[in-house]
Amino acid sequence: MKNLSKYLFSITTLLLFSQNLIAQSATELEGEFKLGPAIILIILLCTFVMVGLFNRAKDTSDYWAAGRKISPVGAGMAIASNWMSAASFLGMAAIMYGAGYHGLSYVVGWTGGYVLLLILMAGQIRRYGKYTAADFIGDRFYSKGLRGLGAGLAIFISFSYCVGQFAGIGLMFKWILGIDYTWAVLIGASVVLTYTLISGMLGVTKNMQIQYVIIIISFMIPMFILCYKFGYFFWLPQVGYGAVVADIVNGIAPGAGITAMGHDFAILPSPEFAMPWDPATGQTAFQWLAICFSLMIGTAGLPHVIQRFYVVPRARDARWSVVWGLFFICILYWSAPVYSAFGKVLSSNPEIGKLAKDAIVVYTAQLGDIFPLIVGFLAAGAVSAAFSTVSGLLVAGASAFSHDLYYKVINPNANEQTQMLMARIGTILMAAAVAIVALLNLGLIAQLVAVAFSLAGCTIFPLFLLGIWWSGSNRAGAWAGLIAGSTVSIVALVYFVAGKFGAVLPGGEFVNYYMNAWYFAIWGAPLAIITNIVVSKLSKDSTPVEIKKFLAKQVHNYKVED
Repeated sequence: MKNLSKYLFSITTLLLFSQNLIAQSATELEGEFKLGPAIILIILLCTFVMVGLFNRAKDTSDYWAAGRKISPVGAGMAIASNWMSAASFLGMAAIMYGAGYHGLSYVVGWTGGYVLLLILMAGQIRRYGKYTAADFIGDRFYSKGLRGLGAGLAIFISFSYCVGQFAGIGLMFKWILGIDYTWAVLIGASVVLTYTLISGMLGVTKNMQIQYVIIIISFMIPMFILCYKFGYFFWLPQVGYGAVVADIVNGIAPGAGITAMGHDFAILPSPEFAMPWDPATGQTAFQWLAICFSLMIGTAGLPHVIQRFYVVPRARDARWSVVWGLFFICILYWSAPVYSAFGKVLSSNPEIGKLAKDAIVVYTAQLGDIFPLIVGFLAAGAVSAAFSTVSGLLVAGASAFSHDLYYKVINPNANEQTQMLMARIGTILMAAAVAIVALLNLGLIAQLVAVAFSLAGCTIFPLFLLGIWWSGSNRAGAWAGLIAGSTVSIVALVYFVAGKFGAVLPGGEFVNYYMNAWYFAIWGAPLAIITNIVVSKLSKDSTPVEIKKFLAKQVHNYKVED
């Protein structure tokens, strides 16, 4: 960290020296190469690659679980960085900017998911002692088929989550470099793929710790400046922005002194911005609660989140890493609504034009006429957020491919060198496929990510919940529950994809409302859990005694007589 401080000081000196050359271009909203932000971005990218080089994975333990030697605080920073993806850094403010109070369902859902993990799973997952989510599923339910299907789900969920992150990377590269979105996605994907291939989970975790510092500093500084500049309570902007919301609700009269990019304007009252489910927003109470529920249980079922509990030495460390992670996450989550409120005010003048919601964080800083280099650093922070999550997702997907599919199912005799080769091949294939899908621009970043959460909530979460806490859940029940949850997921995703391509399916309006791609887990998860319990009770296939004893003694620390 001391070396990092010296490094950042040198960067700051260089950028201040070049200020006069870059100030004008950095305030362009679109289409221009921005020298200052580009310098910041390039230096950060080089830093990430260098950290990967210095922390190269030497074996499969390093590649999959960082050698199980990360401290609780370090793991907490990595959890926060891994979690605060483009969906958190850019997407939350975008949702609240567009939907007001309704967007808070994402904040509540994602944060609540980590509370579930802390209470129900973190310590137990670490004590079980496996490398990946599919590893747990295959061992706990004594089934190679379930292991293979679990690995496939882990890859698909990581893939879905990754698409939103690549979209965020492409958006910020496009803004900074002034290049076409396609090239922006491809360049960003190439950089993150490079250091992930080199380092695996070890270097990825070290990078996440650095990326957290970049993310939180870049996110907080403009927020303080905005509140100070426009006369709101700036000592604690997370509280002071309430007055901004009041101005949005009540309106701002002409001549009040609010300007953006030189424009002075008035704002009409928008009371729906602060209402949970006002008809004017097009959202309902059911949708708010459904999103909260789906995101909570989806968080507890994401493979790359679960895999973070394997990088610490002990179960106690796993629990504390979640506590630290929640603390670090809440700093940003408490702050994101500030950008949505200021974005609503500063972009309301018709002369500003329509802005991309997913870039509203950066646009808000620009419209507030903040020093260009700070805006550039904010954009680089968004790239860091996306990179930290993408690298974790690529490792999770590659681990499922190499460890769970290839080594555990296809070729159990593979040596470590072959496993490492397959992990790197899986990483490359996944990154290439994600980049292709990201180019289709299927939706807002936070919404694309929500699909992955609902899928995880319908499939992986029920298996972990019952697998840890009920020894009576057996192989037959696991299969039945997984099929039930997957069926709901397939129906919802088919209707979602069909709608994106203009196809009209029977009952489309009903399905799109009650089984929307962002929250279909509200039906799929309970159905999967109930099906698992019923079939396990009716089935003659009993959980082996060895597994029951292992759960009682090793996972829950009960004294069990042999």
